[in-house]
Amino acid sequence: MTSIAGGPTETGDASGPAKYPNRFRASGVKARHLRAHVLVVVWLGLALLAAAAQETMPVARWLSVHMFLLGAVTTAILIWSEHFAVALLHAKIPDEGWSTARLATANLAVAGLLIGVWTAAPVLTAVSAALLVAAVGAHLVLLVRLGRGALGGRLKPIVSYYRAATAALIAGAVLGWMLSGGGAGGPDRYAGLRLAHIHVTLLGWIGLPVLGTLFMLWPTVLGVRMKDRTTKVSRWVLWLTGGGLLIAAAALALGWRRPAAAGLALYVAGAALAVHLLVRTVRGTRPVSAAAAWMLATATCWLLIAVAADLAWLAARPLAEAQAAIDALLPVLLIGFVAQILIGALTYLLPVVLSSGPKDRAAVRGLIERGWLTRLVALNTGVALAALPLPGPAATTGMLLAALAGAAFLTLAVPVLVHSGRKASPDAGTAGASRRPALWGTAAGVALTVLAVLVADSGGDTGEPAVASAAGSGAAIVNRTVEVTLANMRIRPGRIEVTEGTTLRLKVTNVDAQRHDLEVEDGPSTPMLGKGDSDTLDLGAVTEDREAWCTQAGHRAVGMTMAIVVKDTAKDGTTEHADGHDGHSTTTVSGGLDLAADFSDGWQARDADLAPAPGATVHKVELHAAHTTVEVAPGVKQQMWTFGGSAPGPTLRGQVGDTFEITLVNDDTGMGHGIDFHAGALAPDKPMRTLDPGERLVYRFRAEKAGAWLYHCSTSPMLQHMGNGMYGAVIIDPPGLAKADHEYVLVSSELYLGMPGSTAQVTKMRQNTPDAWAFNGIADQYAKQPLKVKSGERARFWVIAAGPSDGIAFHVVGTVFDTVYKEGAYALKPSDAGGSQLLDLAPAQGGFVETTFPEAGHYAFVDHDMRHAEAGAHGVVEVSR
Repeated sequence: MTSIAGGPTETGDASGPAKYPNRFRASGVKARHLRAHVLVVVWLGLALLAAAAQETMPVARWLSVHMFLLGAVTTAILIWSEHFAVALLHAKIPDEGWSTARLATANLAVAGLLIGVWTAAPVLTAVSAALLVAAVGAHLVLLVRLGRGALGGRLKPIVSYYRAATAALIAGAVLGWMLSGGGAGGPDRYAGLRLAHIHVTLLGWIGLPVLGTLFMLWPTVLGVRMKDRTTKVSRWVLWLTGGGLLIAAAALALGWRRPAAAGLALYVAGAALAVHLLVRTVRGTRPVSAAAAWMLATATCWLLIAVAADLAWLAARPLAEAQAAIDALLPVLLIGFVAQILIGALTYLLPVVLSSGPKDRAAVRGLIERGWLTRLVALNTGVALAALPLPGPAATTGMLLAALAGAAFLTLAVPVLVHSGRKASPDAGTAGASRRPALWGTAAGVALTVLAVLVADSGGDTGEPAVASAAGSGAAIVNRTVEVTLANMRIRPGRIEVTEGTTLRLKVTNVDAQRHDLEVEDGPSTPMLGKGDSDTLDLGAVTEDREAWCTQAGHRAVGMTMAIVVKDTAKDGTTEHADGHDGHSTTTVSGGLDLAADFSDGWQARDADLAPAPGATVHKVELHAAHTTVEVAPGVKQQMWTFGGSAPGPTLRGQVGDTFEITLVNDDTGMGHGIDFHAGALAPDKPMRTLDPGERLVYRFRAEKAGAWLYHCSTSPMLQHMGNGMYGAVIIDPPGLAKADHEYVLVSSELYLGMPGSTAQVTKMRQNTPDAWAFNGIADQYAKQPLKVKSGERARFWVIAAGPSDGIAFHVVGTVFDTVYKEGAYALKPSDAGGSQLLDLAPAQGGFVETTFPEAGHYAFVDHDMRHAEAGAHGVVEVSR
């Protein structure tokens, strides 16, 4: 049986318009499809433009993703899910006016969300979110009502995919609203909410309708009959994918990783079952559209690859760490799966829906499939390059290839839409009249969309109303240009005073090796500037105090701000702080740690045993910089910035004269990192430079001197990078070092809880008020799991003070040190008559002490600054007979 209004049929026939021309034309479906697809193309074009600006506009990546998903994909799903539901249920075509109103409301809501989130307008954001939920809720009601009293068919269950997907979008909106509050509850809570939001949106709102539609679209594109088992399999797939997604999303929102992995495993099983059926549908006949068939097939392959990798990471890593890993899948899902499935579906469906007969359809198909093989190869090569951890500019090249393939499709789709627009009238006699609404509606939609993006991109008011006010009052307008430089985590000058109504222009130059930008409160912002780059900001007439800052993560909190003050009209209740803080109230996270609590089930203390130096003279190590969630105190988990997945990073050991070849890889998707080894002597310009996300370098040095050395992140602000865990130890044995029965390495440091880089956390760092002190990154761990030796055995304790601000006075209760080695020299040897009670180290210093425990018992070791000892810097050596 043939479907209504041009939908694919159960046998793969898509000749609806030809068999039911009067009903199809009378319904206005064709004109409505035209208007909808113009919006899809506009959203795609704007998303490509935003993606191309990622290097210069901080918000570009967020804009491009949401223009693509909320704009283009949502519009396409709304129109096609309604279209296919009517065809599959053999239902009455809905009222065109209400369908158009729902679609217009959804697009208006998306534009409002873009503006509201970017301009920090909570009222607009809330109203737009409610408007989107209302539009989508009305769509869900429509899908339910279409099934009442409809004749239905063997593929009636597919409409349930569209209903489930619509419910998923509503859930995604709720999760997005929860995320907008900053993820209260810590990094794991935020990571869980964000992962739930991503999964519900990509695998629910987009994945479910795609899988459901493929059951009918795939055989239609191939030109074959669908399998007899299709109805039964489609029901099983929906139960597995929909049920699995519900479990996964709920578990992620609650922070339960293992149940989330189980739910995702069900989704993977459902997707694999669907793909198995689709593969068995393939015959040796020539498909109706080879271009569409290949795009749909490769897109589905990328979906399977992505969800399988997603499951593996979620099952093996903590939520915050899995979040960073899953972020790497976004190019695969957004471009390889979503974009390609959209392009593939439109490649087949546009000629069917927008043509007026077989000849016209062949002409449209010939145009839109032009160069499809080259575009297919370019897009999928680009996805592979962007997703794989390849060195150099591979990711950038991949994104460029994918963007070019997408742009090529747009250049072909626009003529198709224009061609169809000229033939949108039901009959020649009313051609002009029926074209005008479609053209005016298209123009209005394009204008509103472009206007929304322009406003969102501007960041808010540009100050022009202030210009009008000054001019209207008759005040003399003063023009002033100020040279502004960005360097060393400071903006110079830090304060600009102007008289009211002054027209202010800032000429901003970055003279730092790091990239910076400058954003003015309620005003314009520069692009991200490299060293030596400049940009000019026109603020217009200044009538009230403003603040400006660098938007890079943590830079504002550390003091990279500037005050623009109107003389004699400073706002009451604000204070400009000499230390560069923004004057806003903050909430300290800690309030004291409960060290009497228990660590989580399965927790293990970091192994403090130090292995002997390897026999090789060249030591090759690869360190990955990334965010990792660590239990830093009993029951307290914190997101840390790490080398090698731990804080401190791995301990390296060697002999004098050995060569260390360290490959640093920046896996952090949001910020730059570098590394500095105190054990080496070399010019820091190149090996200690900051690496952008995805970059790597080889740091090679020769250990010429013995000692206990610190290594740490070399990227400013170092206080934040070190305070969040980016440090470690390098042990270079003194020549002739005697063997000890046990060797331990203890790196002392401070712990600062809270969201890394936040104003609250940085304030604690600058005021030197940590939440705890720790050995090897975890407070109280060796009190819970003591170090173990036997009486009479010699133990050597290597100690490094990582700081970043406090040193250490290392002491073991109940014994005396007979050997003290500090900063490359022995202060005490066993042959000496005296003894030592502690090893005192300033920040970044290191050494070792040795002792022999006289009898069995429990010997506490502490930082003898008792503030530190009582707040986590203590442990126990358990001595047995």
